[in-house]
Amino acid sequence: MSSAPATNPASQPAPLWQPGPDRIAEAAVTRFQAWAADRYGAPAEGGYDALHRWSVTELDTFWKAVADWFDIRFSTPYEKVLGDRTMPGAEWFPGATLNYAEHALRTAEDPARADDPALLHVDESQNPEPVTWSELRRQVGSLAAELRALGVRPGDRVSGYLPNIPQAITALLATAAVGAVWTSCAPDFGARSVLDRFQQVEPVVLFAVDGYRYGGKTHDRTDTVAELRRELPTLRAVVHIPLLNTPAPSGTLEWSSLTQSDNEPVFEQVPFDHPLWVLYSSGTTGLPKAIVQSQGGILLEHFKQIGLHCDLGPDDRFFWYTSTGWMMWNFLVSGLLTGTTIVLYDGSPGFPDTGAQWSIAERTGATLFGTSAAYVMACRKADIHPAADHDLSRIKCVATTGSPLPPDGFRWLHDEFAESGHDLWIASVSGGTDVCSCFAGAVPTLPVHIGELQAACLGTDLQAWDPQGKPLTAEVGELVVTNPMPSMPIRFWNDPDGTRYHDSYFDAYPGIWRHGDWITITDHNSVIIHGRSDSTLNRGGVRMGSADIYEAVERLPEIRESLVIGLEEPNGGYWMPLFVHLAEGAVLNDELRTRIKNTIRAELSPRHVPDEVIEVPAVPHTLTGKRIEVPVKRLLQGAPLTKAVNPGSVDNIELLHFYEDLARTRR
Repeated sequence: MSSAPATNPASQPAPLWQPGPDRIAEAAVTRFQAWAADRYGAPAEGGYDALHRWSVTELDTFWKAVADWFDIRFSTPYEKVLGDRTMPGAEWFPGATLNYAEHALRTAEDPARADDPALLHVDESQNPEPVTWSELRRQVGSLAAELRALGVRPGDRVSGYLPNIPQAITALLATAAVGAVWTSCAPDFGARSVLDRFQQVEPVVLFAVDGYRYGGKTHDRTDTVAELRRELPTLRAVVHIPLLNTPAPSGTLEWSSLTQSDNEPVFEQVPFDHPLWVLYSSGTTGLPKAIVQSQGGILLEHFKQIGLHCDLGPDDRFFWYTSTGWMMWNFLVSGLLTGTTIVLYDGSPGFPDTGAQWSIAERTGATLFGTSAAYVMACRKADIHPAADHDLSRIKCVATTGSPLPPDGFRWLHDEFAESGHDLWIASVSGGTDVCSCFAGAVPTLPVHIGELQAACLGTDLQAWDPQGKPLTAEVGELVVTNPMPSMPIRFWNDPDGTRYHDSYFDAYPGIWRHGDWITITDHNSVIIHGRSDSTLNRGGVRMGSADIYEAVERLPEIRESLVIGLEEPNGGYWMPLFVHLAEGAVLNDELRTRIKNTIRAELSPRHVPDEVIEVPAVPHTLTGKRIEVPVKRLLQGAPLTKAVNPGSVDNIELLHFYEDLARTRR
């Protein structure tokens, strides 16, 4: 990959945006720094840069301060902050017990807030429906009691095949209250994709909708749910949620019957490192990795991110366009920790028109508006004028993730809001499912430079390294994290000796987390993301592995083999071609192209239908028989063949000239 230009302070352009003195003074991170300076020796001067240096050099003290600042309820006190800081396997807050759901529902204990909305649910009708704090707490208490009555115990897995609806929040929190382990997939995933995930963790309960609405259409999922029931033999109960008003199938439980009582929630006090949920990697080279994160680790990391970096509190409304199959949904749920109202949107991002998400922000009074870079660029292309056409006066921050926000996206957002007199903070953020958090992004007290993430996050020793492990400044390197983070996985499911976990992040630099992104850390400590250094398909923030695509496509008799590449483009787009090597006698005509796309849409995800289907003479492999994805991606990005791949590792180097020629043609 070509290097980004070095950043020179003398040539550094003026920031696109700078926070005013009032915003800096009122920011929670400013108050936290002053408080931590008084009690824990944090630097009182030097602003965010000084606070960040302290947070990574005094890691134990920083996380103790975070726990105290947010008043974490340890039912059993911890012995120390870090029992062992070795990665992988760092031991956080040994001896402590707590419960994530107890903290998420803490606001409901305040009589002054009990009748405020905890959730605002919006579907494609765009009419917000509130769920109050007291009602959410009541439902969680009722459902948790029913789960216990079904025999669900701490450590059992509970799964959801659900869209972004209030029932999904209730089910997650009830699961956490019991000490069980939550896991979810969105209902636009086909049965095979869901089973590849859920079969690994063997759930005992499945919450499932009968279908969902998207793009003005209803999508029935009763057959898919029936297949899930057949193929998940560990299920003791299936809970039917009639989003399309179909009757409960025989042998299932009705959601309404489980959430009627007024049981006070009972929060199981679990060890700090007790599993909270399982998230899934994309499955690039096989089955998706089942990533296990802890109750305590997520609790602390999300308090820090949402309370300090996103600067959210009780007066805020937090919207992020997401599905339950993406880590941003779990992150959104954690907005409850800071007493923030969270906005749940279930529907298409662009229905009935491209400006739909801005309309939702207006109707819900969103103060933090989270979306994808792709959506921002689509609005720009469609000549949408969000701040002129909608009352977005409550929005303080527009945040984007899923892919880097291009420079034109920064300029467009800034100009659109500035013309309407809005002082808009733009936060491009980047992290990963693997930590369910951000490595770099939002800082309310720092300037915003076009095309750059503001800074590394507190407690995150983020660096760019060359292949020899040398830190780089103003040059492209591998994203590494040199200190443990509380939300790093405690393990992968079904990885008893930790080999798969180790090989996923720690094989390149022993004891150092390597994430798989190309980044530049500038000389003013901002961060530029250049895209994946591996082959994950990351479209609009929804990740999927190439292995899923191959499994579906290569069931078709005409397809001998295939190769799929996801390519971040300079204009903010995402090009996903599928290359197919046809069986003898097969012809790639319109009928076959349509069948390929329909297969992927039906069996996997409509978001991952390829932009083009292109015939190739054969698919290149390594000498050990693995398809070559990353080198092909680099070739399509314009890298010369000599820098994209080691010729000695390829079974037929001549096959790669096709992709070289294609890249030249596209340019």
